[in-house]
Amino acid sequence: MNRLKPLARLSLAATLLLVLTTGQTEPQSGVPAGMGARADVDRPKPTFMLHERNKRVHGLKPFQDLVDKAAPGSILKPPAGSYAGPVVINKPLTIEGNGQVTIDSGDRGTVMILDASNAVIRGLHLTGSGDSHDSDDSCLDVRGNHNTIENLTMDNCLFGLDLKQSNHSIIRGNSIRSKERELGVRGDGLRLWYSNDNLIEKNEIIDSRDMVAWYSHRNVFRENLGRRSRYSIHFMFANDNMVEGNRFYDNAVGVYFMYTEGGVVRDNVISHATGATGMGIGFKEASGTIIENNEIIYCGVGIGSDLSPFQPDSSIEIRGNRFAYNGTGILFNSETGGNNVVDNIFEGNLTQVAYGGHGDNNNSPKNVWTGNYWDDYQGFDRDGDGIGDKTHELYAYADQIWMELPIARFFRSSPVMELLDFLERLAPFSTPDLILRDEKPRFIKPQRATSA
Repeated sequence: MNRLKPLARLSLAATLLLVLTTGQTEPQSGVPAGMGARADVDRPKPTFMLHERNKRVHGLKPFQDLVDKAAPGSILKPPAGSYAGPVVINKPLTIEGNGQVTIDSGDRGTVMILDASNAVIRGLHLTGSGDSHDSDDSCLDVRGNHNTIENLTMDNCLFGLDLKQSNHSIIRGNSIRSKERELGVRGDGLRLWYSNDNLIEKNEIIDSRDMVAWYSHRNVFRENLGRRSRYSIHFMFANDNMVEGNRFYDNAVGVYFMYTEGGVVRDNVISHATGATGMGIGFKEASGTIIENNEIIYCGVGIGSDLSPFQPDSSIEIRGNRFAYNGTGILFNSETGGNNVVDNIFEGNLTQVAYGGHGDNNNSPKNVWTGNYWDDYQGFDRDGDGIGDKTHELYAYADQIWMELPIARFFRSSPVMELLDFLERLAPFSTPDLILRDEKPRFIKPQRATSA
């Protein structure tokens, strides 16, 4: 028996080596370091018989027949009408639907899978996926490079558009809606996983769960509209992404950076991120990000920061933004410093800036505050240079109650809290905490271009 153990181990090792060297992979250029070829990252998709699908698709012609007959590299212009899914495309094709072609999977599985590169899918209506999170039922799975996904309408699907290991693609002008489910159990409207250098432009993602980019770098999110979802965009381990000119309304969180480095958020409108966790822009152990020229209005928290910037000697640049009518303009849950807050507008916020937990009277040197406009500035501009004559200092008085005891936030701005705050400022019971010091506060609010 002892002789058999080494032989069994040797046999097992040989079997594993054979599996690893013969597994099905597709060569892929430009993948992240260490990934090599594009692996099969999906769980096996279940197969459903026709009788298991909704009866509305029983009399429809399968769209797969048209795809199978099309030559690689050709242009497929199917006749207008409705077709039955699912569809698997494993060769480069251009499919032109002109807004007159519907593919319906009958509420089972994934509607369309694009497992090829250099393809164009345009002008289709994809609908009727299943509702399984285990198999990621979606309207469209993309698994190749250099593809164009344009002017699609995707609805009644659990997940909308799912890109895995898909690089250098264009996702433009699509409309995506999830199935009518509770927010937490919807699928993601758009998901990028290990997908780099993609352009996500002029899409509408409404009533989905999240738009996410995980382990996905150097993507551009431009001029998209996000409404009534959880995260407009959630980055995790995703570096150097650009978020520019988007409009995000009525979501729980606008843009969130988690464990990221780099990235730019510029010229966006983020509005009405409300609720218990409502936040316009959030950071969790993120570094090297630029937040520039955004409108962040009517949110629970304008910017929320936790242990950010995280990397030593890195910074987060917050400049030229407007924080207006938020519960808290900027909330720091930690005091790492490294935030440069320059030339912003703070107006109409219940609390301009706050630090979670008890401060230490040394907060101001850790972050840089200069050239900001504060609507509660108490000073003059006698020389008319547009800069206040005295330093703007912000202290925490009764605010410290709800900062240290979050449950007390319910009473913020109530008459009792306002009275306590007035008495604290009149005759402090203890030394108030210094929150910030702006040496050059703007006296006149800068004019901004009207945002959409």
